[in-house]
Amino acid sequence: MRVCCQITILLLACNFYAFVYTQDPSCCHHAVDLPQCKDACDQLATIRSESRLMHLLQRLPSYCPESMNDLWICINSTLPGASRKSDGWVGLGCCELAISVECRRECKQASSKNDITKVCRKDTEKPLYSCITKNEMGSVCCSYAGRHTHCREYCQAIFRTDSSPTVSQINTVKEYCQSISPQLIICVANYTKSYPTRSPTDSLYCCDRAEQAHCQTACRRILRTMSTEHEIMEGLIEECGSQPLPQDPLWQCFLGSAHPHPPKSDPETSPTAKMDCAKLHCCSKANTSQCRVMCQEISTNWGTQTWQEFDQVCEYSPLETDLITCLADVREPCQLGCKDLTYCTNFNNRPTELFRSCNIQSDQGAMNDIKLWSNGTIKMPLMNIPVLDIKKCRPEMWKAVACALQIKPCYSKSRSSVICKSDCVDILTLCGDFSRFPEGHSPEQICELLSPTDDPERCIPLQRYLTPSPFENIIEEVIHPCNPNPCPSNHLCEVNRRGCHPGQDCKPYFCVPGCKLGEASEFLVHMEARIQIPVRSGQTGCYEVCTCGQTGRLENCAEMPCTDTTKTCAVGGQRKSHGTSFKVDCKSCFCYAGETICFPPQCPSLDNSGEQRRAFTGLPCGCPDHFVPVCARNGRTYPSACMARCMGFRDSQFMFGSCRSIGPCSPNPCPRNQRCIPKRRVCLTNTTDYPCLQYQCVGRPSGCDNNQLDPVCDTDNTEHTNLCLLYQSGKTLAYMGHCQDACRVTREVCGHNGVTYNTVCEAFSDRVAVDYQGRCHALGSLSGFPSDSGCNAVPCPALSAAGCNPITPPGACCPVCAGMLQILWNKQQMNVFAKLNHNQPVTVHDILRVLRLHISVPQCDIFGYLSIDSELVILIIPVDQQPTPLQIEACSKEAEKIDSLINSGSPTLSSHVPLSAFLTSELKLSTVSSAAAPCTSSLCVSNCLSLCLLLAFLLSYLNNLNCHC
Repeated sequence: MRVCCQITILLLACNFYAFVYTQDPSCCHHAVDLPQCKDACDQLATIRSESRLMHLLQRLPSYCPESMNDLWICINSTLPGASRKSDGWVGLGCCELAISVECRRECKQASSKNDITKVCRKDTEKPLYSCITKNEMGSVCCSYAGRHTHCREYCQAIFRTDSSPTVSQINTVKEYCQSISPQLIICVANYTKSYPTRSPTDSLYCCDRAEQAHCQTACRRILRTMSTEHEIMEGLIEECGSQPLPQDPLWQCFLGSAHPHPPKSDPETSPTAKMDCAKLHCCSKANTSQCRVMCQEISTNWGTQTWQEFDQVCEYSPLETDLITCLADVREPCQLGCKDLTYCTNFNNRPTELFRSCNIQSDQGAMNDIKLWSNGTIKMPLMNIPVLDIKKCRPEMWKAVACALQIKPCYSKSRSSVICKSDCVDILTLCGDFSRFPEGHSPEQICELLSPTDDPERCIPLQRYLTPSPFENIIEEVIHPCNPNPCPSNHLCEVNRRGCHPGQDCKPYFCVPGCKLGEASEFLVHMEARIQIPVRSGQTGCYEVCTCGQTGRLENCAEMPCTDTTKTCAVGGQRKSHGTSFKVDCKSCFCYAGETICFPPQCPSLDNSGEQRRAFTGLPCGCPDHFVPVCARNGRTYPSACMARCMGFRDSQFMFGSCRSIGPCSPNPCPRNQRCIPKRRVCLTNTTDYPCLQYQCVGRPSGCDNNQLDPVCDTDNTEHTNLCLLYQSGKTLAYMGHCQDACRVTREVCGHNGVTYNTVCEAFSDRVAVDYQGRCHALGSLSGFPSDSGCNAVPCPALSAAGCNPITPPGACCPVCAGMLQILWNKQQMNVFAKLNHNQPVTVHDILRVLRLHISVPQCDIFGYLSIDSELVILIIPVDQQPTPLQIEACSKEAEKIDSLINSGSPTLSSHVPLSAFLTSELKLSTVSSAAAPCTSSLCVSNCLSLCLLLAFLLSYLNNLNCHC
């Protein structure tokens, strides 16, 4: 029998589970005459990863010929499992199925099932106990075979894997054992009756769980072409390079799919059972009804066979780019940064580039692809491409191709993972084996199918990855605490912006529990988050809002009114379909269910006279650019009564003065036994139906959690661990965050929202960035037209970085180095969300709190406000006092990432309430033309204090930060 089969059979006999390898390095001296074999053999002794060990064992025969008998005898004698316990503990081979580390350890040390019950709970360790029960039954059944070796071996094969027995296995046992032991046949029959006969294609949906694209493709091919479980298991291990551990999403699904389904009478415990709601979000993006229907089928039913058709018809169709990109966002969201790769080293040290799959597994996958391609054939999804010897013909280019397809750089427009057409044509022209090309195919024709574009925003330019990153020798100015994800599979990683308790190990991230977006989904959302998901029927435009409960499941679901996506918008004699963006004059607009919703900036008419154009203020309703602030009932300070009226407020719905100058607790609106606490907020919902109260009534808390860390500062400049403890002590909140000595004294600043704050700390606590020092007294331009409202007299602070090409937020006077999003949103949807949330209004802070979770770089933070013409303005700003060009670029990339997700309607954002009310976004980015120079000007020195406070406030976990201005 072939050596690779011998290894596979041994692994099968051990239930395909990984073991720590104990290879004796002395084996490798048998390969001293074959360097390639010896190198591979030497690797066995150094590998610590179980999956990599399994992978190399499967490929070792490619390096070491079967004729090397001494080597193979030596290796086989030290293969995993050779020195296992032999005390009859039938559950030992199942121990690797334990999900918790403690259970796995206890299981390996146990001598019976009773020894593990205290640590391994049956309700959470079902795969482990299922395996033990099966092994126990196998031991009993196969003992009836006595000394009849063949009968016993075929019997053991029935219980060998965690998958259902095949028809051929059952028939073979009957053939060899009928005359030997009727008891054995009866025993096996009782076991196999609980496993319905299944087709391999019933498990096609599991292939989507694989992390690597090449593994997904190979999995589908294997399940469609192979019939026995032995072939399938062997093929999956060889192609995917991983063993069947239950912690691996692919094997968890594949092994679990073989288990008998629960009785139909069992109630579904979740409204999203058997669903992948994240993928279901994508189905509406299908351009063909066929792909839409198949997408809905594979997203709502486990065990469906539609994956096969979906793969063939939709996965690589150029018509379905939006659908496929959306599904890719669900599986592997684009993340900033790439490092620690040992093979694809040119992809390292790229802190401001986006990648889908920068991890060790993809790095290894690229190396494995190169080894496979060295055989002379590139196996691609649509065809096999014959090539010359890639070790001699442009090897550096082939390595870049393999790494790009595995690591998957993604760009703002399409975020797809295809190399550029010109690179494809170039490498195939030089290195393609034309003698073996499919008849009638040329490099141009092949590349037209595989890489149809040269747009650098829509494809991967290989030239960038042929040389190391230019930042290779730069100290890390930008870090990515959550990439790769350091948290358990059922937790999300969140950047630590709160700090740590004294004496604790202060990590730059938190691991917080989450919920899957449906039982069949791997996409997680934060605990207590409110999530919009499509209804189970898949009806387009129909959604329900659920809450991520403490059980880790979506619950308390309530249906929303359906949106009629068939309605179109009439624009200039043309019809625009639902969900499309377009221009009307100078405005950006969006068609939503037949309603045209536009960005508000006013446009000067070309027909106006020169005098009329000079008088144009750029403000809604032609309001004069006077600054006489009023406070409207939505909590927003408008620069004039004219602007408040223009935004729909009646005179009785606003009062003169800034909202922060009006005390919401005087007179006291709360019951006698409760305390009134000011709670400033700007509401995005109808204030008539959902009042935007600027206070909250709280009772004196009876107990607070001292371990909850969310520092706050009171008006006496005393810091409290959290807000509850501050209220318990009877103090008044000054601002959120660590107390800053420089904020002891009032030093007024004007925020981008036109509101005056007593200190910069108060502004940052309100998630508002500072425009200039002093009280607000001027209104900046809204739509790029010059304004004479007093900004010319404002002493703007110097830019934080030399050579920065800044942006000016709408309504502000001073430019900043930042990335900016101007978001158009749906007021009707916001009102629906408020109604479903017990009539609680949606606020700007609600938006910023959720968006902040998507900022993965601690060197950047998010601020925002509602502009005076009702668009959401989001700023992503470097927090360092003098940010480097790299940090400014990182913040711009964070803004670019979010803008792309909004405009593509990606479930990464659109599943979150209230972000799902976003319609479209416009992006403006700062760039730096040269390295930032030291800040020495008098203006810069005067602004040093506020910038340093910004750094201290936003990087609050650096508890010993000192400000020297």
